[in-house]
This record gives sequence, structure tokens and C-alpha cells, in this order.
Amino acid sequence: MKKPILLLIVLLACQFGRSQIKLPAEAWIADLQFLQQTLHKDYPFLFKKITPEQFDAAVETLQKEIPELEEHQIVAGLMRLVSSFEYGHTALRTRGSNFSYHQLPLNLYHFSDGIFIEGAHKDYEQILGAKVLEVEGMPVMDALKAIRPVVPAENDQFFRGYGLSYLSIPEILHAQGVSKKLSQTVRLTLEKGGQVFEQNILAVKAQGFPTAYGFSKNEGDWLCARDPHTTPHYLKNLDKIYYFEFLPEHKTLYVRHSQIQDDPAEAIPAFYKRVFDFIENHEVDKLVLDVRLNGGGNNYKNKPIVTGVIETKKINQPGKFFVVIGRRTFSACQNLVNELENYTQAIFVGEPTAENINFYGDNRQVVLPNSKLPVYLSFAWWQDKPQWENDNWLAPHLAVEMSFEDYRSNKDPVLEAALNFSDENFILDPMEYLQQLFMAGELEKLEAEAAKMANDPRYRFVNFEEQVNRTGYNLLNNNQVKEAIYVFSLNVKTFPNSANCWDSLAEAYWKANQTEKAIEYYNKAIQLDPNGTVGEHARDMLRQIKK
Repeated sequence: MKKPILLLIVLLACQFGRSQIKLPAEAWIADLQFLQQTLHKDYPFLFKKITPEQFDAAVETLQKEIPELEEHQIVAGLMRLVSSFEYGHTALRTRGSNFSYHQLPLNLYHFSDGIFIEGAHKDYEQILGAKVLEVEGMPVMDALKAIRPVVPAENDQFFRGYGLSYLSIPEILHAQGVSKKLSQTVRLTLEKGGQVFEQNILAVKAQGFPTAYGFSKNEGDWLCARDPHTTPHYLKNLDKIYYFEFLPEHKTLYVRHSQIQDDPAEAIPAFYKRVFDFIENHEVDKLVLDVRLNGGGNNYKNKPIVTGVIETKKINQPGKFFVVIGRRTFSACQNLVNELENYTQAIFVGEPTAENINFYGDNRQVVLPNSKLPVYLSFAWWQDKPQWENDNWLAPHLAVEMSFEDYRSNKDPVLEAALNFSDENFILDPMEYLQQLFMAGELEKLEAEAAKMANDPRYRFVNFEEQVNRTGYNLLNNNQVKEAIYVFSLNVKTFPNSANCWDSLAEAYWKANQTEKAIEYYNKAIQLDPNGTVGEHARDMLRQIKK
């Protein structure tokens, strides 16, 4: 081990894990009750993804545990409660408070082929680019599940984009049961160059490492796993909020826009006037707007972008306008992509967004009276689409993810997919296409196409099962029972291991007064989900049928 690390261990050994706020249990319980009362009194509208009863039960559990918990475990418990609302703007943050965590001096990134050390302090140069297999002996995917409850994750993409840093916090790892004891070092099992090995990483006091939009910079003592000799377009000119570049070989104008804020050098209206003037006055066939790094800002500034696209007929056509989205596309940028989907011919490429389509944003700070911990609670409901079109995220039409090797070698498969897009054999709206086949009575083709698209990686973020199921219930609620049975049967053929599909098919047969088939398929649902909510519902239905 290098001498600087040994010195750092000596300096931290006396203070790591010490109480920072030093409150008695009664004061923490008072803070907990204050939080509970504030949410019920002033923010009852946030109870959408969790019920008041579920929340109160979690409060009661934490209150009983507080006298036996260490300070960092109490803070993690409070974080779990606030994060249970599952809105990214609603969170307990320790930054700026009297309590601070420690963190490992590395940056993790979840690529398509696993979680890798994307950036690290120079003292850990040997593990840069290594794949993480285990954290404190726990498989890394299990460790992610363990820390997930403390992250104010709106959806899985938010967790991938913003929550991975919690895996580097020893206090969180201990509070969530990943590590058996609180320690200033964390043991990682890594793989690099075909070799599997263990590495103890020393935690330092939480600080801002040299990163931008989730990616590391080669700066000072900080190293990045990416080849520094070239830079992909999405990481160019990060000192600017936005920039554009003409790619003549593709006759494409590329725009990277990474905050919904005015750049100090040029406001959004002026910048996009230059963008659309360039398109009109040059031989431009495509526009690619890259907002995969865009975590939001002020959604009132979206108007010049949306109206500019609408007015530029040259690119507001199918196959001419591409929007790159991803795991950091959030908040005011979610509003932007919603509006672009509503009013333009945009084709979305990349990964789903980090925000629900309709969401609670714009938070207020509530300070807990004793610990002084700041809690941010959302109050503004943003709804760009009718409630029946709400979803966990905006999914791309064309799904593309980046591997670690892509990143390391500066390849950008997402941009390449947009530049080389061909609409041949590509279905922009799979569900609309399947519905057209159904309405036309082309049932054999419908079944073949549904099976093919459900297994096509380009459509992997389209939730075929849920959307087909929803169509079936629309038919069932409209007393089109025979048609509903067909649709639910199609879902069962496509997803034979889904308990929910069998449960829905059973319900349709029950409404058709075909009791034997209903019983058979409810039992199939129980077999597939014996201890889950679907299995429980199927058992309830069987009891009703017997009555």
C-alpha cells in the first residue's frame, strides 16, 4: 500500500464512524414525527406510489428501532422514508448539513455489460476500468438491490443514472446490510484483464470528485478509464451547456444540450436561432438533439426548442429528427422530450428517461428541527400527457446501450444508430402496428410479429406485456369478452412465464362463464407466483368462484 494511503488511514482512524450530530434517541424520534406530520398535513398529494398506511407503518418500525441504531443508520432510515415516495425531486440530502458521509475515491458506471470503475484517484490506478463483481462479498447486483431503498429513485433509469454513487458510501453499505460492520475500507471483488482479485478501498470524507454529468475527467489526481486521445461528441465542450457541430459525411447537424439553462455566453433563444438558421441555409438532412446528459433546469426555456423544430419543415419529418435520451434525462428535460413527442416527428434513440412522464417536481426545503437535516419535498405536478398515457419513463423508439469497451474506446453506438437509421423493417410504434393487424384480422401474422418484436433488442424498452394486457382489459371492460380472451391468450403465448398474463386470461374466462378454464388458469398464475401479489389475487378469485 502506498504511503499517502497509510497516512490517510491514520488520520481517519480516530474519527471514522463517530457521531456528528450527537442527538439522544428522543430528539431523533421527534424529528421523525415532525416529518410524518408535515407530509400528512402539507404534502398528502405525494401519497401516490405508497399509501399513507404503508408510510405510517414504516415510520412506526423506524421509531421502535431508533434507540438501538447508530446515527448513520437513523439517517439512512429517514432517507428510506423520504425515498419511498419515488419522486426524484423528493429527497433527504445531507450535503450542507451537520452530517456528512464518506465515500470511496472512485466513480462507478453501469454499462450494458456490467458495473465498471469508470474513474478513480491515482492511488487506485491499477483498478481503473475493472468490472465490479462483489461488494463486501455480496454480488454487486444484490448490493444494488440492498441500497435501492435509500435512493429517491423515480424509476430504474434514475437509479442507474443518479443512484450508483450510494454504492460508494460505507455508511449506506452498513445501514443497508451490505457490510456487516462500519469500516473506513470497503472490499471490492474485481475483474480486469481476465483476472479476478480483491481490493480494499479507503473511504474519504464526501467531496466533489472531478466529474461532469456522471463521467470522470482526467484532472489533477483523478483518472478516467476512457482513452484521452479522442473525445466523443456527447462529451465535447462540456464547459458549455450546449454546442452544435455539422457532420458533413452524414449531412447531419449534431446538438448536445445538457441543461435547461441559458449558457452564460449565449441564451437558449439565440443559440437555437443559429441552429435552425444553419439547417435552413446548409445541406442538412438530419438533426440530432442529444439530451442524454440533461438533468433539467427551467422548463419555461423549452419553448424556442420545440417551436423551432415545428417551424423547420426541412427536418420535422419522419426519419429526419432524432432525439438521444438516457438515464440522466430528467426534470425540465423530461418536459422537453414530452413536448417533442407530442408536437414533432421526433424519433427517440438510446435509453429510457430518468423521470416519470407526468411527475412531481419543484421542491421546498423542510429542515428537521433537531438534526437540522434538510428534506426536499415536491409540490408541483407537471402533466404533459393525459393520465392514461403516463408511464415510468419515456422509452426510446430505438433502444441502444453503451458497453464499457464502447466507452473506453470513445465509440458512441447511440449516435451511430441515429446517423445510420433506416426505416426498413423498423416499426416506429409497435403497439399501433399490432393493433392494425388485429383490426385487419391478420391474426396469424399478428402472433408471429408480436413474438418477434417482443424478443427484438431494438424494442427492449417497449413493455409489450403491460400494453397488450391493458388492451385486453379495455376490451373486457367494453364487454368484448371474446376479443379480450384472444388478446390475453396472445399475451400468454408471448410471455408464458408471466403469472399476470395467466391471471388476466383467467379473469376473461370467468367473465365468459367458462369456470373450468378460469380455475385452471388461476391455478397456473398461483404456480408461477406462489408468494406474490398475483398469486394472492388468484387465490382470492378462486375463493369467490367456489362461493
